[in-house]
Parts: sequence; C-alpha cells; structure tokens
Amino acid sequence: MRWPGRLRPRSLRIRLVLISGLLATSAVLLCQLAGLAVLRGWLTDQVDDRLSHFRPPGRTYVDLRANSLLRPPSSDSALPSDYRVYFYDGDGRLLHTSLGSGAEPGPRLPRRQADLGLATGRPATVPARGGATGSGWRVVAYHGPGHMLAVVALPLDTVDGATAKLLWLSLGLGAAVAVGVVVLGNGAVRLGLRPLTRVERTAQHITEGALELSVPGATPDTEVGRLGLALNSMLDRLRAALHRTETSEARLRRFMADAGHELRTPLTAIQGFAELLLDEPDMPVRRRREAHALIAHNAERMGRLVEDLFLLAKLGETPAAHREPVDLLSLAADAIATTAIRHPRRAITLEPLAPRAADRERDLDIVEAPGDPHQLAQAVANLLTNACVHTPGDAAVRVRVGATRAPAGGGLGSGTPLPPGTPVCVVEVADDGPGIDPDEAPHVFDRFYRATPLGRTAHTATDPTPGSGAGAGGEPGSGLGLAIAAAIAAAHGGRLELDNRPGEGCTFRLLLPETATTP
Repeated sequence: MRWPGRLRPRSLRIRLVLISGLLATSAVLLCQLAGLAVLRGWLTDQVDDRLSHFRPPGRTYVDLRANSLLRPPSSDSALPSDYRVYFYDGDGRLLHTSLGSGAEPGPRLPRRQADLGLATGRPATVPARGGATGSGWRVVAYHGPGHMLAVVALPLDTVDGATAKLLWLSLGLGAAVAVGVVVLGNGAVRLGLRPLTRVERTAQHITEGALELSVPGATPDTEVGRLGLALNSMLDRLRAALHRTETSEARLRRFMADAGHELRTPLTAIQGFAELLLDEPDMPVRRRREAHALIAHNAERMGRLVEDLFLLAKLGETPAAHREPVDLLSLAADAIATTAIRHPRRAITLEPLAPRAADRERDLDIVEAPGDPHQLAQAVANLLTNACVHTPGDAAVRVRVGATRAPAGGGLGSGTPLPPGTPVCVVEVADDGPGIDPDEAPHVFDRFYRATPLGRTAHTATDPTPGSGAGAGGEPGSGLGLAIAAAIAAAHGGRLELDNRPGEGCTFRLLLPETATTP
C-alpha cells in the first residue's frame, strides 16, 4: 500500500495498525454489502411472488368496456390496499381509471402501451409518479380480452426501508470495527513487536560500544526470533573478528618489539667496536683483528636475522610456489652432514621411522613428498640446529624418516591437523635433552619466543647460529628457527608437531602429505 509522501507513517506499529484497521473495516463492509444485496433480492422476490399470484378479475375488463367503473367496484373486484392496477384499452391508451387506493403516488407509466416496454408476466421496477422521492414500484403486465392490458403494481417501500436500515447498521458496524481494531490492534501490535523493540534497544546499546550484549530470547520459532539469532551470530563473528584483530595487533607490536630488540644487540655491538676502533687508532693489531672479527660476526648475525624475517614474510604471501618430488632421505642426510661440520662433537644419527602395522607392506626405501627442496631443506636444518644448540653437548640427536598415515587428532604443534588416515611423509628430529617446560611448550612456534630451559633460572646468552628457536633445554635463540620451519610446513599443506617429554628430551615431527595439497 502506497501512502502520500506527507501522510506516510514512519512507525511500523502505526502502519500495521492502519493496515489491519483498513482490512478489517473493508472485510466487514463487504460482508454487509453482500448481505444487503442478498436481503434486497430476497424481499424483491417476495414482492414478485405476490404479483404473480394476483390477476385482475375478468369482469373488470367487461366493466371497463361498459364504462361502469365510475361506480364503486363490486365485491368481486375488491383489492388489498397496497395493490394498484392500471389498464390500457384496446387502442393502447392508458385509462385514468385504476383499482386500488393509497396516499403514496403510484408508478410512473407511459400514456401509450407501445412505450411501456414490459414483457407479459415478467416483473420490472419503475419509479414513482410525479418525480417523487419515495420508493419505486414493482409492476407486472397481463393481457386481457379485446387487446386490453392490465398492469399490476406493488410498492417497494418495505424493501427499501429494510435495506436502508441494514445499510445504516452496516456503516455503524464498520465504524465500530474500525475504532475497535485501531484501539485494540494498537495494543496487540505493540505487544507483538515487543521482541523487535528489544532487538532495537540491544542494537542501539551495541552501537554505543556494548559489544558484549546479545539479543535475549532469540528462538527460531518466529521471524523476530530468527532475526535475533542472525543478529547474535553476526555479533559473535564481529566479536571474534575484533578479538583476532586485537590479538594480531598485539602480536605485531610484540613482534616489532622483539625484532627491534634482536637487531639492537648486534647493532649495539657493531657501533661499540666501531667507536672503539675510531677512539683508539693505536690499538694493537691483535685487538684490532678481534674487533673487526666481532663486527663481522654481529653484522652476519644481523643479516641472517633480516633474511629470516624476509623469509617469513615471503612464506606468508607466496607459500611453496615451486613444487617437485623431494627425496626426504637424501635431504635429511645432507642436513645431517652440514650440521655435523658446525657441531663436530655432536652424535647425530639417521634412522628409519618405525612404521605402523598397516604401513609395514609399503616401500620405505623411497620417501618422497612434493614441495620446494630448498624450503624443506631449511626446515630440517632449522630443526637440527635447534636440537644441537639447545641441548647439552653429550645429548644424542636422532633423525628419523619414513612414511605413515596421519593419526586421529593432532598433537601439540603448528598448522591444521591433517585428516585421519591421510598418507604422510615424516621427518622426526629427536634429542635426549632435558625437554621443555610444559607451560611454555605451546609457545615454542611463536616468533621470537624464548622458552625457559628446564633446570635453569636465568639465561642471557644469544644464539650465534642462524634459524634457531626455543629448544630443548639449552640457551635461547632469536626464536625464528621453529617459526620458519612451521611456516614452511604450513606452506606445503603439512604440520609441525612437538612431542615433549620433560626430563627425557623432545621430538619435533615434520608431517608432509604425499600428494600436493592447497594449504
């Protein structure tokens, strides 16, 4: 329903009340009009039935011919008072003589029979004579002897009176219904829209900053309830998004602070030794060489840190762009050889992964996974470096390579757990160190996180090796090695897990799907 611009109600409650009032009033009036039409038709049929049961006596026509109707009619021609009978002579002229009496004017009939336009025996309605405003007349024509015509008429005042009373009753009832619907409907609509009002108030409070609120009593039984459920779902997502944003901002601030702290240490060392060289130009050659060596070492350390940061950013934007089959056995052997040069006294062994019973029939001599060989090599090298740097010198390190199926549920680690039963290639790096504090184990894959080694209360040394992370009980590093390894695993659709055994060592497990997947 379209309202004029100035009269258009702005309140939904007012619109509902007006629309319901108009519909109810229209329905009542239509029903009353239909009843009025049926009643008028029924009363008219009663008048027609009375007309059909009355015919002028045959003697009347004889008296008219003899011009004897000037005297009072005989008993045979007596008529009820509400009947009127008019005659047309054989020449078709209306005779002024009529039968019947009454104060109201009679029907308006033409002077000539040819202008009458009535079918014999069929009732019709004609207006009152002389332009009177009273009720009309119901007339029927009958042919008589000698081409004469009699017109019998009955007034419709009873019919018009009954229909007029019913019409006024209908109008009064329609007005009463309209007032009742507006008054009672206003309260009913206000009560029915109460849940929507609560939703409106809740939304207003939320816009003012009360994000912890939810729409109360939201059920899927009504439209307003479903609206409340949708609003609550939207609010949950909004709160989750805001929480993620706040968490991301906090992590970014912590990351920037940690990165600045890690870069400040080598920069401070470089600046200090450079100033020392400038302030003491006569420094002995041996001390000058030591200063140059320390400057070069700290510059190299700072360069590795910057490269690791760039690598993490690159992995987040374009993960594992290059894919090819990678032999994990050869890759692990090369990583062990490289690590052994830097840690010649460390006992590092390469062992097969103990297969599950369901996998014993598989060929374990070749363990291949699709991926970027350079990134996977760096991930394994970071795990080996982490184990060598953060465990005592006499702790053995074992590298296990094999193929198996992903177990149900993922352990402590980084990345989305693989579906149970998924064929995976595994590279494990296990050590016999003291392990990691259980409270700090969930954070070892965070960037720049420094875990507290078991059995120690203070640590200030920094990791001089690249790609190191918080490990199993040794000196803490920059905290990027495990983060890089976890990012590489996620970029390949895999996962990096930690099996921590405090006091007995820990195992870092790299899981890679045997087929290429989208991370």
